Amino acid sequence: MSAKANAPIIIKRKKVVGGGGHHGGAWKVAYADFVTAMMAFFLLMWLLNATTEKQRKGVADYFSPTIPVNRISGGGDGAFGGDSVFTEETLARNGTGASLKNPTVDNEARGDQGMGDAEAGEKKAEDAAAIADVQAALSAMSGESMVAEQALRHIVTKVTDEGLIIEIFDLPDEPLFDRATAEPTEITYELMEMMANVFALVKNEIAANGHMASQALAFARNPVWDLSSARADKMRQMLEAEGIPSARIQRVSGFADRKRAVSNPMAVRNNRIELILLRQDR
Repeated sequence: MSAKANAPIIIKRKKVVGGGGHHGGAWKVAYADFVTAMMAFFLLMWLLNATTEKQRKGVADYFSPTIPVNRISGGGDGAFGGDSVFTEETLARNGTGASLKNPTVDNEARGDQGMGDAEAGEKKAEDAAAIADVQAALSAMSGESMVAEQALRHIVTKVTDEGLIIEIFDLPDEPLFDRATAEPTEITYELMEMMANVFALVKNEIAANGHMASQALAFARNPVWDLSSARADKMRQMLEAEGIPSARIQRVSGFADRKRAVSNPMAVRNNRIELILLRQDR
């Protein structure tokens, strides 16, 4: 008998998996998501074309409210145009012209009711022109005399939301006031004369803030609060003596050593007075 006749018989079974042609049903889920997204897109396009601006705003506020939820929808076009008698209680307030019987601090009238965009824009333009005039006048003084040059070393200006801040500060060799008093030095009188001439060019109201450097802890009673207030008030008196109407002075404040100009709390640079030309639209 040959060797082949004694060889073992091997049976190989092949497992066949069905459904390979379509790879299961995952593609159906993806396709359904795509169709849903397209339907939503076309629905959005139709809404944009079929609604007014006010109705669209009402729909947008409903899904992503930027104001407190109202008792009514915001897109109506009836007698009240989408508003109701509850509007003042439900809508966000801008603080102008509130008419509730007992207004709170948050919704009381601020005195600018009826101010349109044109009027507000006009006031902003006037403020910008006034600030530019004052800054130009200060720059023009730099070449007038040696005294003016020395005085301008004490001044920096900056424009903020509150208005134009003219900061007048001590120099190591030339303080604005006698030590630990509210008695002005000679350079301060020169500065106040310059400020009065500049402020006469505009009509903006004025505020004065006093700031001090920190004092040594050896003091039994820290004088910086009283001294910063006294120095700011002295500036007010000097401006009025130079012809600035007292009605233009709206605020005199002392901040002691709480708002530093430089990081070193005891630096001379922290001894300063801020004269602020207030914006009309604040």
